[in-house]
Amino acid sequence: MKWIFCWVRHLTGALVMGSSALFAAPSVPVYVPEAPPLTMLNDGDRHGIAGDLALKAMDMAGYSATFLSPPWPRAQRDVANGKNLLIAPLTRTQSRENSFTWIAPLLTMDRTFFSLDRRVDSFDEARKAFKLIAVGIGSAQETRLREEGFPASQIYPLKIGDNPAQMLVKGRVDAWFNGVPETRYIWKQISDRPLVMSRVLMTANLYLACSKECDSQMVESLRKALDTLQSDGTAARIEASYLKGLPAW
Repeated sequence: MKWIFCWVRHLTGALVMGSSALFAAPSVPVYVPEAPPLTMLNDGDRHGIAGDLALKAMDMAGYSATFLSPPWPRAQRDVANGKNLLIAPLTRTQSRENSFTWIAPLLTMDRTFFSLDRRVDSFDEARKAFKLIAVGIGSAQETRLREEGFPASQIYPLKIGDNPAQMLVKGRVDAWFNGVPETRYIWKQISDRPLVMSRVLMTANLYLACSKECDSQMVESLRKALDTLQSDGTAARIEASYLKGLPAW
């Protein structure tokens, strides 16, 4: 009888393990830039405002995430041309509109020019005031500068992250056109020098998006989860936790 009991216990354990594997949350690739405090890959369990929010929504919807962080222009191409691939945070622009499935906004972000010594109140003033402007390569900011008529010789695209800030500190560029929360977060890490923030000149939602060819059930379940996280205050609490204590200009 003892061997029968052991055999039954072994069989039950195997069935439970098999059942767990069978019903494990499907893993979905999520393409993100290293752009704190929006998305972060090297800070333990903290993945940034958009990263944490996307992870919570995916968990609620029954998915797990596999983060990937190739160069941002390539990430956008890979997702647009792929299938069932997620990307965040992505600004919904006219040029991107038909290349992605737009799931839901994660947060709203202001953008403007930052410099060490000069404030501007318009794109026209910036065009005249700054000889060389750093901007994240492949970003909506880069697209906006080109749409506003800034010549290529005036735009200095750099890898998203602290690279533009480092160039500004070293005097290699005259200004940085970037999102306000990202600039506040990065600048605190690299310099004690005062930074001059211009008037906000661009405001747009940052989305969780998917490939153009994307499973409709996944899209709907993630959209519902994000709606819940926005309405119950979770999204606001996550954002506040990352922005607490940052300099305000």
